[in-house]
Amino acid sequence: MAALMIQGCGSDVGKSVLVAGLCRVFANRGLKVRPFKPQNMSNNAAVTAPDAEGRVGEIGRAQALQALACRTAPTVDMNPVLLKPQSDVGAQLVVRGRVEGTWKAAAYQDRKASLLQVVLDSFERLRAEADIVVVEGAGSPAEINLRAGDIANMGFARAADVPVVLVGDIDRGHVIAALVGARAVLDEDDRAMIKGFLINKFRGDPDLFNEGRAEIVRRTGWADLGMAPWLSDARALPAEDTVVLDGGVRSGGGRVRIAVPMLSRIANFDDFDPLRHEPGVDFGFVPPGQALPGNADLIILPGTKATLADLAFLRTQGWDVDIAAHVRRGGRVLGVCGGYQMLGRTISDPDGVEGVAGSAAGLGLLDVETLLAGDKTLRRMGGRLSPSGAVFDGYEIHIGRTDGPATARPVAEIEDRPHGARSADGRIAGLYVHGLFDRAEARGALLGELGAVSDGTDQSVRVDQALDRIAAVLESRFDIPALARIAGLT
Repeated sequence: MAALMIQGCGSDVGKSVLVAGLCRVFANRGLKVRPFKPQNMSNNAAVTAPDAEGRVGEIGRAQALQALACRTAPTVDMNPVLLKPQSDVGAQLVVRGRVEGTWKAAAYQDRKASLLQVVLDSFERLRAEADIVVVEGAGSPAEINLRAGDIANMGFARAADVPVVLVGDIDRGHVIAALVGARAVLDEDDRAMIKGFLINKFRGDPDLFNEGRAEIVRRTGWADLGMAPWLSDARALPAEDTVVLDGGVRSGGGRVRIAVPMLSRIANFDDFDPLRHEPGVDFGFVPPGQALPGNADLIILPGTKATLADLAFLRTQGWDVDIAAHVRRGGRVLGVCGGYQMLGRTISDPDGVEGVAGSAAGLGLLDVETLLAGDKTLRRMGGRLSPSGAVFDGYEIHIGRTDGPATARPVAEIEDRPHGARSADGRIAGLYVHGLFDRAEARGALLGELGAVSDGTDQSVRVDQALDRIAAVLESRFDIPALARIAGLT
């Protein structure tokens, strides 16, 4: 069966978007397509569809998006190894959707080689059910200091015998050096896996870079497979890397102002993508070092991979003071997942499941307490908001249980059971549901409480339309027949 691997000259060169676009290109041809990423590192995760035994797991958000591009349900085989950073030197390891402990960076370098067979087994399962598998690399194969035991780039490509196309990001301004330099540092066998290159994120007249592309061909011997323009429709797709937040993700012009503090281990921040597209909303992530806006109508505390650590981080930024002042002024606060846990009286982690064992006082805005213990909750679900009855779809992905008197005032009903907690005056609320804003009905009900009107577009529709537009651009700018031949389709 056919397969093609898209690797990049670095992180954030657009690999995830290009793979999603190519998945949709091939799916539009009537092919059965599957995405695959051997190893991913991200705190933006998605819950998969149940497997043959009814179990669900978690994978990187980008692979769930790519599954949507293929018009198929996400499975754990699409991202068999997921690392979720909990600190600067440690990460939770998820293998085929299930947590397998926390590893320090140095120790994981020794561990990862043993995961190659897991990766290959998942890849073979996908290849057996598909006409073509489109594989995404991680980081860059030119990081030759990480080559020993590699399972994410050339280590996988060679073990599975999958041809590689290398992507360079021209927006960074050194794409010739990046591509030619990658060839220079790769060993001969790794270099032989690369069959061509793609240029991404070009702005302006593409003819102005014809000589540059010819020079890359001359210096590398690789085929020039095309150049994509800056894909503005990528803004409609859920991001996986927090690098997109570094420039400050903001939408303006709306009357209702919503602010989200950028926690150090923020997770699943794509929850708020639908709010960025609402014309009646002025939405913004607030970076460290800045105060939360005093004129916000709603502050949302997002999910986090390390609740206690990020609660301490929130306090070092002075955001706890800003939130208290916001509440005194009559403002509203919503906590999602880890943010929900922070709103309570206490958070306890007796076994150190998210890092160092300990406990801390929460923000005290909800009369609940959280115990971080037990198995991770992973489930896709639908429900209704209380009291509006508005329908939502979403998923839970968290460790811990939250209980207390405030849960008698639930935020939602899921499978005929109350969920979440609300303050007596209704201005403070928290729940574990990710994807809460995706459906227009639920988003409209929540915005209605703030005096805003939703545009009425489901996020799934917005994303699907963006994928079609991206695929149409790639069809016109990439040599799709050549990519198909490299993959082994023809």
